[in-house]
Amino acid sequence: MSSERLIYLPLGGAGEIGMNAYVYGYGKPDQERLIVVDLGVTFPDMDSTPGVDLIFPDMTWLEERKDRIEGIFITHAHEDHVGAVGLLWERLGAPIYARTFTSNIARRKLDEKMLPDGIVHVVGAYPAVTELGPFKVSVAPISHSIPESGGLVIDTPAGRVVHSGDFKIDHTPVVGEPFDEEMWAEIAKDGVKALVCDSTNVFSPNPGRSEAELAGPLTDFIKDQPGMVVATTFASNIARLKTLAIAAKKAGRSICLLGRAMRRMVEAGIETGILQDFPSVISPEDAHHVPRENLMLIVTGSQGERRAASAQLSQGKYLGLSLKEGDTFLFSSKVIPGNERGVIRIMNNLSEKGVEVVDDRGGLYHVSGHANRPDLQKMHEIIHPEIIIPMHGEHRHLREHAKIAEANGYASTVAVNGTMIDLTGHKPSVCGFVETGRTYLDGTVQIGAMDGIVRDRIRMALNGQVTVTLLIDENDEPLGDPWCELNGVAELGRSSAPLVDVLEEDLSQYLNRADDKTLLNDDALEKELSRIVRNVCNNEIGKKPEVTVIISRLA
Repeated sequence: MSSERLIYLPLGGAGEIGMNAYVYGYGKPDQERLIVVDLGVTFPDMDSTPGVDLIFPDMTWLEERKDRIEGIFITHAHEDHVGAVGLLWERLGAPIYARTFTSNIARRKLDEKMLPDGIVHVVGAYPAVTELGPFKVSVAPISHSIPESGGLVIDTPAGRVVHSGDFKIDHTPVVGEPFDEEMWAEIAKDGVKALVCDSTNVFSPNPGRSEAELAGPLTDFIKDQPGMVVATTFASNIARLKTLAIAAKKAGRSICLLGRAMRRMVEAGIETGILQDFPSVISPEDAHHVPRENLMLIVTGSQGERRAASAQLSQGKYLGLSLKEGDTFLFSSKVIPGNERGVIRIMNNLSEKGVEVVDDRGGLYHVSGHANRPDLQKMHEIIHPEIIIPMHGEHRHLREHAKIAEANGYASTVAVNGTMIDLTGHKPSVCGFVETGRTYLDGTVQIGAMDGIVRDRIRMALNGQVTVTLLIDENDEPLGDPWCELNGVAELGRSSAPLVDVLEEDLSQYLNRADDKTLLNDDALEKELSRIVRNVCNNEIGKKPEVTVIISRLA
C-alpha cells in the first residue's frame, strides 16, 4: 500500500461566500507537493470591520510550506477568486497559471503592486495540460458570469479530481463558452476520484436560466422608462454588462460606464478579444450633454459598497452626474448574504429623491451565474465521481449539498475552512485541521484578524474614547490636575454637570490620596486612572469608553 496521500484543504470559501482559496496536495504525509486554487478577497462592512479595505485568507500555513508549492491556478477573474493575487503573491512565490482573460486581470493586480513580469503563465483550455510535480492540470471551459471560467481537471497518482470552480449550465451565455456536456462526459469517462463542487445555489429548486433570456425583458424595460436609467451589476459580470449595453442601444440610449473596476473589466475583455461587439460608450463629461431620456448609466456598487458609484449617486453626485425624480435605478444582480443593509440604504436614499427603484425579486432582470439544485445534480450525474466535496458556500449550503450527494449514493462530507480531507480512499476522511482566519488590508498594510486593531476600532465606535493626560514633576508629584479629552462620548451625564469636569474632579481626588509608591509606578497609575474613568462614565452615561492615559514626567 502506498504511503502517499491525496489531500484537499480549503483556506477560504468553504463555510462562506467569497475569499476563495483551496489547496490540493499529493505525497507522504506532511511532505505533500501542493497546488493552490484561487486567491480571492471578500469585502468589509462598517459593523464588523470598520475602516478595513479588503479581507482575504490567512496564508500562514501555506507560507510556511511555500517551498512545496508547485503552482497557483486561478479559475476565473471574479474578485473573490483573483482579488488577492497582488496582495499574497510575495508570501507564496509560486508561478500563477490561468487562461488568457483571467491572466490579463491577474497581471493588472500584480502591476498595481509593482511586482515583476513573468509571474503569470497563460495556459490553453482542455485538453492542454500543465505538468507540475505529481500533478497534471487542465483548465476545462465552463459557463459562468464571466469569460473563460474554468473547472480544473487535476490528475494525480491517486486518481482524478475535478474542481468545478464557479459554474452554471448555460448553453447560450452571451459572453464566454457554453456548457459542454460532451466534454465533461469525456473528462469523466475513465473515472473521477472526487468532484469538489460549487454549492452557492443548492437551495434554488428550479433549473437555472440562461443569460440570453434577459435581452428582451431588459430592452423592453429600458424603452419604457421616461427619464434616465441607471443599472448596477457586478463589475466583473461582463456578460451582463454586454446584455445591458445592447439593450440600452436598442432602446436608443447612449451608454456611460461609471466605476473604475467596471471600465477595467471591459478594457480587459476587449484587449483579449473576449468581449466583441460591445456598444460604444461615452465619457461622464459627454453624458452631461445627453438628454436624460436618451441616457443609460451602468454603474458599480450592486452590493451596497459605500465608495462605489451606486452609493455616491444615491447620496448626491458622482463625476457631476446626479439622479432626480422620474429617473429609474435597476439592480440587475442578486444581493450576497450579509450585504442587505448596504443595498437597502441605497434604495431608500434613491426613493427619497423620487427615483423609481427596481430590484430583482421577480427574477426578470437577473440570472445567477451559479448552478441551481437540478443543475448541480446534473453535474453529479455527468462526472459520476466516487466522492463529492461541497465548496463555495456557507455552512448551510455545504451541508445541504452533502446530503443531496449522499442521498444519491456518493460519498461526501462537509469540509469548512481549515479542514484537511484525505481523498485517497473510497470515502473522504478528515486527516487534520489547520488554523485559518482572515487577513485585513488596512490602508496599505496587512493586519491579522487577531491583532486587536479592528477590535479596538469597534470598541471605540461603540463606547467612545477618553484621553487622560497627567504631568509629573521632578519631585514625582502631580503638576496640576489631570485633564481629559472626550471623543464620541456624551458631554453631559446623569449629574447634569459636564462629564469632563466630573472626570477631572474624581481623578484629582484620587491623585491627592495616592501614596509615593503608586506615583512612582506608571503602570499602576495608568491602570487606576483608566478604572476611575470607566467607572465614572458608566455611572454618568452608562458607557465604558476606551481609555488612553498619557503620563509625562519632567526631568
